[in-house]
Amino acid sequence: MKILSIKGGAINGRNLDEVVKCLEDGGIIIYPTDTVYALGCDAMNNQAIERICAIKEMKSAKTNLSIICSEISEVSQYAKFDNSQFRLMKAHLPGPFTFILQALSRLPKAFKGRKTVGIRIPDNDIALTIERALGKPILTTSVEGPDDDYRCEPELIAETYKSSVDIVIDAGRGELEPSTIVDCTGDKPEVVRQGKGELD
Repeated sequence: MKILSIKGGAINGRNLDEVVKCLEDGGIIIYPTDTVYALGCDAMNNQAIERICAIKEMKSAKTNLSIICSEISEVSQYAKFDNSQFRLMKAHLPGPFTFILQALSRLPKAFKGRKTVGIRIPDNDIALTIERALGKPILTTSVEGPDDDYRCEPELIAETYKSSVDIVIDAGRGELEPSTIVDCTGDKPEVVRQGKGELD
């Protein structure tokens, strides 16, 4: 496992190339978002998704999975949404929200059997820069730890995940409050988890 220290909120070209190659090779990274630190992998790589599910002891077939995109136009390749849902996302993204939408069949085998996918466009330049450079969505799930410091401090996060991830991006102390989850699959948007974001 390698720790990349990135200060000032921007990732340089050399570090970006290293992170993208890691993801392209099926690697797992821990990276900052606009909420908590997260585990991430290439969302189109089934083996990498299964690795993350094993790390978090999730059943991939039964767990809600979320992806990071960099633009709403990109979301349309992986999820179905109508005009009102588009306006809702446009008003709140980039930002600390996860929108649950109907999944499209372009998502890989790990998503098969699921009718929904969580969509995130975080207000974080490092996460968005990595996603754009990869050219594909990043599967994302929040890190866990025995206490708050182990969820916020990159060095302690690295200690927890040292045997299971490939790169930890240290961008300083993270936050504790997760994203607000909004289920858009019903007649009206419904907040199913209140987090950092306030829905207008």
